Parts: sequence; structure tokens; C-alpha cells
Amino acid sequence: MIDITFYGHSAFMVHIAGKSILFDPFISPNPLASEINVDSIKADYILISHGHEDHVADAAQIAKQSAAMLVSNFEVATWFSEQGVEKFHPMNHGGSKVFEFGKIKYVNAIHSSTLPDGTPGGNPGGFVIRHDKGCFYYAGDTALTYDMKLIGEEFNIDFAFLPIGDNFTMGIDDAIKAADFVGTNKIIGMHFDTFPYIEIDLESAKKTATKAGKELILLNIGESITI
Repeated sequence: MIDITFYGHSAFMVHIAGKSILFDPFISPNPLASEINVDSIKADYILISHGHEDHVADAAQIAKQSAAMLVSNFEVATWFSEQGVEKFHPMNHGGSKVFEFGKIKYVNAIHSSTLPDGTPGGNPGGFVIRHDKGCFYYAGDTALTYDMKLIGEEFNIDFAFLPIGDNFTMGIDDAIKAADFVGTNKIIGMHFDTFPYIEIDLESAKKTATKAGKELILLNIGESITI
């Protein structure tokens, strides 16, 4: 079992083996997350899927105040090093690395990736995290892709963080197919309702998932669960 806290949009804190792993922190610019105090967030690792502002906004601050290790693709990790982040680890697609909490594999995503100052952010990706208690997939921003079937062939995925907001990423229908591809029936939804472009009917999404035999978990901002 692992503990998960939702900070809004695509930002999650996951606790594994005594370590705190933060994904894609976009908190302080998000009015829906105004009750979250970024100054109080401490992480051991920060995993960044790609360079867009709505996934990196608070990463430098939290990395510096926590002395966290920032992990992303080469371009994004290097860019953060130039912003004063001292601990960083660059990866690229298909590569794996063992960290204190488990093994990360950086996998394909179909999206774009430009950093806040216009610097190219390399190619976007997602993460498969294998640890002592199981394995999960954090998709980042992506379209549905047949590459996800390779994840299902290689790993036993317990649950997946998948975007469901449509327009810029998958919607719920493709997220259900993605869950089939990676081999899980448990979806933690992300990248929805933050902006007008990605506002969705949450009850309809839940019904669609249930009809397909999937559990769609939609956390409130600040809510924590144990899986």
C-alpha cells in the first residue's frame, strides 16, 4: 500500500519506502489549489513529465527548499540545473534507473514540451515506477498510443495516473483504452477542470469508466488516499 496526495491538476505526492515523490507540481498558479501552501511541501524526489508551465511551475522552489532530486528528460533536467536546482538526474525514453524508493522507467508520451521561457523541453514522457510493494504508471500529458501496450507486456501495473480532460490530452474514452493497454482497472484521473478548455462532466466520466469495468478515482485537491 502507498499513500497519495492530490495537489490539483496533475500534481501528486506519492509516499514509497519512506520517500516522498512529487509529480508535476503546478500549484501556486492554480486558483483551484489556493489552499495548498507550497512553502510547506517537502519532497525527496520531483518527477517532471515535460516542460509545460502547468507541470513545472513550483518545481524549482520545492526542489530548493527540500534539497530534492529532480528527475526528467535531459532537456528539462538541464534547464532546471540552470535555474539553480543542484540535484538533478536526466533521463530519456526507454531508459531505467534505480533510486532509493524503486526503479523508474521513462516511457513515451505523445504531446509537446516547451519550457516557460520558450526553451525547447525535449520530448515529453511518462514514468513507470516499480517498487517493493507494486508498480504504477504516471502518464503525464499524452494522447492514446499503442506504445502503452508495451508497458502492459513488461509490467504488472496496479494503477495508472491518466489524463482525462480531453482537448490537450486523452479524454475518458481513450483513458479507458490506455488502462486496457497497460493492464489495469484502476485509473486515477488528472489534468481535468483546471482551465475552461479541460472542464468535463465528472459524473459522466465516472459512469463511462464503470460501464467499461474500470474504477475511476477523482480526488479532491488536498485529499489523500492509500492504495
